[in-house]
Amino acid sequence: MAGVRRFDHVGITVADLDAVTAFFVGLGFEVEGRTFVEGEFIDTVLGIPNSRTEIVMVRAPGGGTGLELATFIRPALEAGSADVRPNVPGVRNLGFEVDDLGAILARIAADGYRPIAGVGEYEGMWRMAHVRGPEGIVVSLSQRID
Repeated sequence: MAGVRRFDHVGITVADLDAVTAFFVGLGFEVEGRTFVEGEFIDTVLGIPNSRTEIVMVRAPGGGTGLELATFIRPALEAGSADVRPNVPGVRNLGFEVDDLGAILARIAADGYRPIAGVGEYEGMWRMAHVRGPEGIVVSLSQRID
């Protein structure tokens, strides 16, 4: 039976590709590649004639699901809200298990990123914080503590 083989990536359209890439690299992701895409293939897949996009693919060390960060050169980006509350339908956050939550929070704080509220602990098993990164992207960072 035909079906999904694996979860390959999540695509995120951004305005400032360099800033968003730097944010994810600061979390520990590695840049896998960076390229421009245009032509019949992408026009057909996206349904946007004459489109041109720049893409950076990042992945956690060791592989796994990637993040495809993209910005559009053509057509121009459309405005969206970077401060969406968690109870609004849509993608709420990207969740990552980390090995040292405190160290990662300290590292990204140097770039001005802090937890949205605080660091919570769940039943003595997990420490977690939600961080709003560039362009309103919310990441959930969780460390197993059991």
